[in-house]
Amino acid sequence: MAFKKPPPPPDVPDSPEKLLLNLPRRKIPDVLPHQGEVMRTYAGLSPAEKDVALQLPTGSGKTLVGLLIAEWLKRKNKERVVYLCPTNQLVHQVAEQADEKYGLTVTRFTGSKRYYSPSDKATYLNGTHVAVTTYSSIFNSNPFFEDPDVIILDDAHAAENYIAAMWSLRVEKENEDHSALHTALRAIIRPHINPTDAVRLAGGDEGPVDWSWSNKLPTPAFAAITEELVHVLDAHAETAGLDYQWTAIRDHLHACHLYLSTQDILIRPLIPPTWTHEPFEKARQRIYMSATLGASGDLERLTGRRTIKRVAIPKDFDRQGVGRRFFIFPSLALSEDDTVKLRHELMRRAERSLVLVPSSKVASKIEEGVKAELKFKTFGSDAIEKSKKPFVAEKQAVAIVANRYDGIDFPESECRLLFIEGLPRAVNTQERFLMSRMGANAIFNERIQTRVLQAVGRCTRSLNDFSAVVVTGIDLPEYLTDIRRRKYLHPELQAELSFGADQSAGTTLDGIIENFGIFLANGPEWEEVNQQIVSARAAAKQEAFPGLAELSSVVGHEVRYQESLWQGDFLASMEHAQKVLAGLNASELQGYRALWNYLAGSAAWLDAKSGGADALLQKARVHFASAKAAARGIPWLIGLASYQQDETDRDDDVSALMSQLERVEAILASLGTVHDAAFARREKEILEGISSNDSVRFEQGQKLLGELLGFEAGKVERDASPDPWWIAGGKCLVFEDHSGANPDSALDATKARQAASHPNWMKANVESSKDTTILPVLVSPVRTALEGAHPHLSEVAMWPIGEFRTWSIQALAIIRSVRTTFVEPGDLAWRASAAKDFTENKMSASILFAMLSKRKASEFLSVAK
Repeated sequence: MAFKKPPPPPDVPDSPEKLLLNLPRRKIPDVLPHQGEVMRTYAGLSPAEKDVALQLPTGSGKTLVGLLIAEWLKRKNKERVVYLCPTNQLVHQVAEQADEKYGLTVTRFTGSKRYYSPSDKATYLNGTHVAVTTYSSIFNSNPFFEDPDVIILDDAHAAENYIAAMWSLRVEKENEDHSALHTALRAIIRPHINPTDAVRLAGGDEGPVDWSWSNKLPTPAFAAITEELVHVLDAHAETAGLDYQWTAIRDHLHACHLYLSTQDILIRPLIPPTWTHEPFEKARQRIYMSATLGASGDLERLTGRRTIKRVAIPKDFDRQGVGRRFFIFPSLALSEDDTVKLRHELMRRAERSLVLVPSSKVASKIEEGVKAELKFKTFGSDAIEKSKKPFVAEKQAVAIVANRYDGIDFPESECRLLFIEGLPRAVNTQERFLMSRMGANAIFNERIQTRVLQAVGRCTRSLNDFSAVVVTGIDLPEYLTDIRRRKYLHPELQAELSFGADQSAGTTLDGIIENFGIFLANGPEWEEVNQQIVSARAAAKQEAFPGLAELSSVVGHEVRYQESLWQGDFLASMEHAQKVLAGLNASELQGYRALWNYLAGSAAWLDAKSGGADALLQKARVHFASAKAAARGIPWLIGLASYQQDETDRDDDVSALMSQLERVEAILASLGTVHDAAFARREKEILEGISSNDSVRFEQGQKLLGELLGFEAGKVERDASPDPWWIAGGKCLVFEDHSGANPDSALDATKARQAASHPNWMKANVESSKDTTILPVLVSPVRTALEGAHPHLSEVAMWPIGEFRTWSIQALAIIRSVRTTFVEPGDLAWRASAAKDFTENKMSASILFAMLSKRKASEFLSVAK
């Protein structure tokens, strides 16, 4: 056999966009003007730039830009180039587009490296093909791609979880493989959290307050249990399938945080230490393909880089969006049953539709309905992982994808109807804690906005695309229809959302279906209506989120703080935290400033405890006190008082009220704030319940009222069990209701004994009441008690039912009032205002408890004659 002759060296143009014209198999004539400009700008950068971000919004063709740059660098510099995607499905999608649309030959790598074929590995190692693979193929302890020259990170704005996963030990409560480890960790953590949180950690997510709950062990408490944690995780990590993550953080727990939620126990650093991972750190260049570059430094935070050179989208491109979306918000007009009917009818008319949902449970429910009502073929995530062709080939089909809001593209006629069921604001427990417990929402504004834009753009991928977007659930309709948030969105999206909300509000099921038909026909009738959106776009202006410049200015010090902490240089990490604090002055960053005071104090505390100067303990106390002072609306910070010299400074009542308001926030968020329907139904149920003489309805109304006021409210039907109880801030009110009693009757000894015995029942049966002060409360219209009842009433409070009803109605009015200014959990300004209303109207747990404690039933009720 004759020796193979090497091909002649390729003729490499001076810019990536020119390469397309040399690809004979391409199906597109040329790059678009904005794509060419971005690539020319990139080509003009110095090769010494280590980190470069290219902004290409959703639907603007960033895959083509990324692939052409990858191919250009491979040919020009003979470099090994790895193109990273978040999931296997996207690896297949990118490789398919490269081959069938752009005429590029790449090699895809999915699954375990032990199954990579020798020929595929050779194409990468020899630099003949660009490798397309997942983030996890780079971010693991023993990657095949151990020395790439260039790494291109697609969808970098959505990659935080994928990058941080290497250093995130997540013990899931519902994962059978994690069950024993979760139980062992709970036993270690239990002494350092309150009884209510212990119940949440072990018991499950029974409602919106519990589901959204998160917590974090303060650094000193975490340090106190580190040795125990190491022993337990050494024993369980491999069995639980967490040995790689445990290996990555085991010797760096001092640089990590321990978070808690009803779903998991999470141990991870604040910022992923990507500088410690050689395949990523030693690459000549890292290129971040992002829908938004952001102005807050968020890309640096989620990738662990001090600075990233940005190449922005051309200015002429950022006025007009990509394609046309017709938003439909069923919750603004329809009942839940009619919303389901609407879903099925729109699916029938569109023939192919895509449904994005937050969980497999929701996906299964929707799939059942589609099969029963429409008999359409359904496709799950697995069915379209390697290719979407089977779905697109069907005339009548529904793709239902769980927990995936980005990356899956269905352009042009592939799909004209998109359903989005909710959208989680936080994608991990650290984010949830920082948003809802630390009031640091400002740091995530851009990240959340990008997730939303990714979700709504799945079926509009080019200028001539059009798709209806039906938005249901709670979080996403609230986000998209809130005019207070809308001003921060792209002018095109502002106009589309305004039009969609106006058309959805107050309409009928038939009206929405008729409008969808006009849109789908895309004829003269729609064109006339479309001009409303075009005109609104011209008038709209996009505003920047507050505090972005300050956040961007300090991000380098944030990363250096984590670098120093990771290597155990606590003093340096404290100094960088202090430099972060020096740059955070905007009022909107109050919660984030409090966080960095806490982090600075923790670094000082760690240094002192590891043999540093005693003066650093005082430094820690100062920072902990400053954290508290920076944001008194954050109850979590009150717990830092135990690490201060003067513990008398703690304000338990303020902490209790703020914890109560955190629960109010969760309830209001679950009921929705943009329209009144769900809140009005809850309000009606409470009002009708507390006004009823029927004991079952009264007690249910009383329980729901407690929940709405931010109490942990409960009621069980069990032998000798009390009526509802309300728990908050170390106080427990347990009720004995007598709503159906005749006002002229006298309280008997049996009822009195029942009320007096309720504290003992609570201690024995309700875990979260064990460390509380319990006050039994009699709610009744009676004014007298039999002589035998009086000895049992000395420790029972009396709340005349008429006064209770009056107070309850006033409390509901206050909740309705504060709801008008509520936007999202973690708003510290809202908490301060609501705290004033709760205090003045005796709605805080401590004030209500004090008021009722003075009303002894033995003194209030006279002895019956």
